[in-house]
Amino acid sequence: MILLDPLAHPVVGHRGNRAHAPENTIPSLLEAVALGVDAVEFDLHVSQDGVLVLMHDPTVDRTTDGTGLVSALPLEALRELDAGSRFTPDGTARPWRGRGAGVPTFDEVIEALPRTLPLIIELKTAAAAPLLRDAVARHNLGARIIVAGFDPESTRPLRGGGYALGASTRDVAALLPASLLRRPIRAPWFQALCIPPVYRGIPVPIGSLVRATQPHGVVTHVWTVNAPARAARLWRRGVNGIISDDPAAILAGRAHALFR
Repeated sequence: MILLDPLAHPVVGHRGNRAHAPENTIPSLLEAVALGVDAVEFDLHVSQDGVLVLMHDPTVDRTTDGTGLVSALPLEALRELDAGSRFTPDGTARPWRGRGAGVPTFDEVIEALPRTLPLIIELKTAAAAPLLRDAVARHNLGARIIVAGFDPESTRPLRGGGYALGASTRDVAALLPASLLRRPIRAPWFQALCIPPVYRGIPVPIGSLVRATQPHGVVTHVWTVNAPARAARLWRRGVNGIISDDPAAILAGRAHALFR
């Protein structure tokens, strides 16, 4: 799989084609696919009645015309929301309002996307882990996914499941002392780092983390990178994948071999 290939430089659509379409919706994901991305990334929460749905925040307030916790809303209520109503590319226009971009279920997304497309799946709640484990088996997705989560409890139940997992925030923090001092680390349990260039205002030492984990076959994917020049710098530092809101721009930069 390209997401685990240490020599590849995949471009990943962050929540789809987020700069140009409402995040974590099927239209946004399909736009990213049409652009030629190597993979897409999306986030999972769980509805009140135990269904995996795509949503980044714990509430629906920021991205839909509704209010409330995802976990307090049944799927029927989530289906009534307009997930394009608040999207604006310029701070003014609402081009996706009323166009039918809804809150999709995980199953709906898997059915809509190409059968071989690699995925980075971000678990936003530990409650999603057992549901995802069953869904991965049902859809036979193991060979084309990385599952990540900031909270280690989100991915702990999935260890040994036969598919790649990403480090939690706590795991990355534990790597920092040895990586900054250029000391070897023990072979980690995870197969990927999915990390930002800056975390809570503090620059993340991406080059040091790459150097420390590469000998163990760990790949590094960085979010969210929308400038081709920045992507090029990260690729030169050994980063594998670029997760972008604007994948068309990053794809164009990669086509010009800016990272070489």
